[in-house]
Amino acid sequence: MMALVVDADAHVNEDVTAWKTLDELHPGWFSVGESGGRTVASIEDKLYPLQDGPGCGVPVDASTNPACRQGAADVKHRLRDMDSEGIDIQVLYGGLAIGVTSFADVGLAHDFARAYNDWLIDEMCATSPDRLKAVGIVPLQDIDRAVDELQRVAAKGVVGVTIPPLLPDKTLDDPSLTGFFTAAADSNLAVAIHSAPGMNLPLPAAERFSNYAQVHTLSFPVDQMVALTALAMGGVFEWVPHLRVAFLESGVGWVPYLVHRMGEHCEKLPHLLEAVTVEPREYIDRGQCFFSFEAEEPLLDLYVEHLGSDSLVYASDYPHWDCDFPGTVQEVRRRAKGLGDDVTAKILGENARRLYGV
Repeated sequence: MMALVVDADAHVNEDVTAWKTLDELHPGWFSVGESGGRTVASIEDKLYPLQDGPGCGVPVDASTNPACRQGAADVKHRLRDMDSEGIDIQVLYGGLAIGVTSFADVGLAHDFARAYNDWLIDEMCATSPDRLKAVGIVPLQDIDRAVDELQRVAAKGVVGVTIPPLLPDKTLDDPSLTGFFTAAADSNLAVAIHSAPGMNLPLPAAERFSNYAQVHTLSFPVDQMVALTALAMGGVFEWVPHLRVAFLESGVGWVPYLVHRMGEHCEKLPHLLEAVTVEPREYIDRGQCFFSFEAEEPLLDLYVEHLGSDSLVYASDYPHWDCDFPGTVQEVRRRAKGLGDDVTAKILGENARRLYGV
């Protein structure tokens, strides 16, 4: 019998036409815009995703892997695709939803989060609640509202909430966010860090480039480095020792390097890091950090050699352009064969079960 397979990061295409309550609360909140000659969403006169200029997002006409197109639009076909891959559980994230913290109107951000979360939980995941698990969004522009929404969706069964790697005016170690992280941990929800170029969010390196290939190359790993540096060296994992955080969609080769580099600075500059009492890798060893890898990941052996196998989670990134469907699970098994059956079982499902509590 094959071990459980959990896809730790897959995506849905939002159906904003289904959010009737949001239309009633904020008439005209959504319109169609144009960016780079392509049709995109327009919210508060901002375009999602930006198709040209610094930090541009994915070209919308090539954003979906053709092999996933039917499943991206039809949840029953998605389930058949999961069956063909050998995926038992898929954890679902949005696309447009990741941009919620860029909205200027806090009331709109809060109501948008509620509308999206209810649609994801009550319509998408309700189709097969044992196999499809929701990750909610929260309006971090207002911490009290974010905590209220987090607790509301926790009661409805989400397995986590997603936030960007940094906010327009603060990094994730800002003391104002401690209450949010504490609430997530107290609710037994994972916090998932997910980048989003072209979504009007800060990009600490990729916003220097206007070529999407360059933007995408830098955005995900550099954004996650910023997030991990804030959480590990800024004291958040100390203040909230039961917090579980997933760092997604950036590969894992950067992690041993950054963990070593952070450790060196903690050793040699302790007077600047008084909130940190342990080596940063201790946060990984004690189960506070998880890192997703995709089927083509060439550095699994390196990661396991340096940081062990308890913090790796498999992700398909279905249905995006860089998803290797079909055959992702099979490819992971091939690449992990030399690591042994026990490690393969951990990275394909057991670790994700601990991360998300599924």
